[in-house]
Amino acid sequence: MGQNHSCTNHHHNSHDKTSVAALFGAVSDGELEIVEALLKEHPSLLQHTNGRARFSPLHVAAANGTIQVLSMLLERDVKVDVLNRYKQTPLMLAAMNGKTACVEMLIQAGANILMFDSSRRRTCLHYAAYYGHVDCLKAILSAAHSTPVADSWGFTRFVNIRDGNGATPLHLAARQRRPECLHALLDNGALVCASTGGYGYPGSMPLHMAARGGSVDCVRMLLAWGADRLQLDSSGRIPFSVALKHKHKVCAALLDPSSAAPLVWPSPLKFISELNQEAKALLEKALLEANKEREKTLIKEADRPPSTLHSESKDDDDIASDSEESNMELCCICFDQACTIEVRPCGHQMCAHCTLALCCHKKPDPATTCAAGPACPFCRGPILQLIVAKFKTSSETEAESSPTKPRRSRKSNFSEGSSSFKSLSAMGSFGKIAGRSSGKIEAEKQ
Repeated sequence: MGQNHSCTNHHHNSHDKTSVAALFGAVSDGELEIVEALLKEHPSLLQHTNGRARFSPLHVAAANGTIQVLSMLLERDVKVDVLNRYKQTPLMLAAMNGKTACVEMLIQAGANILMFDSSRRRTCLHYAAYYGHVDCLKAILSAAHSTPVADSWGFTRFVNIRDGNGATPLHLAARQRRPECLHALLDNGALVCASTGGYGYPGSMPLHMAARGGSVDCVRMLLAWGADRLQLDSSGRIPFSVALKHKHKVCAALLDPSSAAPLVWPSPLKFISELNQEAKALLEKALLEANKEREKTLIKEADRPPSTLHSESKDDDDIASDSEESNMELCCICFDQACTIEVRPCGHQMCAHCTLALCCHKKPDPATTCAAGPACPFCRGPILQLIVAKFKTSSETEAESSPTKPRRSRKSNFSEGSSSFKSLSAMGSFGKIAGRSSGKIEAEKQ
């Protein structure tokens, strides 16, 4: 197995020990020529391990990101899933240290993404989420679609795999304040309601973990994906109580069950589940902005400065640049935002904020397999698809004469049926929507 420590082998002399030290130093520093020379002279050096944790040369190369050395070692038919003392594979160490290129190379060489270590019974996916390496996490998730894992376990089961304490990668990302990893996991089917408990016993949800970690971004995201603010953990506490215990006052204000619930991503709607990445990014940004408006009110009521609600990470750049927006038609519902979303098949356009308000305004029926979607507010036709609207040049806008399309500056073209929907458009209307309903999507995202 190549797990014996060099100092435990009676056949090793001082020259061997010197060679072992030289090998591991060269592997760590990425000195390919030295590694090749040492292995040419002493091929058995590959069987040595180093340190108390018994790292193999492959472990060291993966952890340090010395990609050329890693490639050379794999070409020598080294066991790709060689274990150290804690049954950690080179893939786990690459994920821990954020070495995305090494992660991809090891997976390509046949590394098993479903192996557990012996210390915490975690997989490489757990480690990528825990340490916040979102690129490594995405590489592992991508591999899970095309490996035997997807066939034997199922992709969703892998995303929600539990460690020795019952924590899924989503729990760890929430606890360690990793919003990017949190989003990637939720986007790939991680269960926002997953519990660390087992056999009917209560446990912590990711929202409890985020409340403990104190990340406003993580709390905000989990709530927007439908996390339950009233769920009890094994100690009988709701996330609000956990946030108060750890003195995270801003998180506590968002988690207070007596406050209005936030808008929740309308995942049960079929056309929402089929969004392309660009359209999805626009709507997610609108959801984030709408809930931030709600949060300002909550913080004001709690007598907290609203500046504390600023995101811990920079907001994503707008999908359309300022110059592009100037060429786009204004939404004829709110007359405030540029039209960025187009409804198919009718072709009517509106801004992402109004689109989101339309989707979140109507609760899906939990008795139906697929929620019935809302109708287009302009023509009352069915919405089968949402795509990113293409902006037009000024000459194209002037040339077009169809009265059914909203115009950038002609408010008289406010289409049929849109007046009844106008109250949903302004940013303040999102709060009204949340006030009228619980803001929860009854059909939980699976």
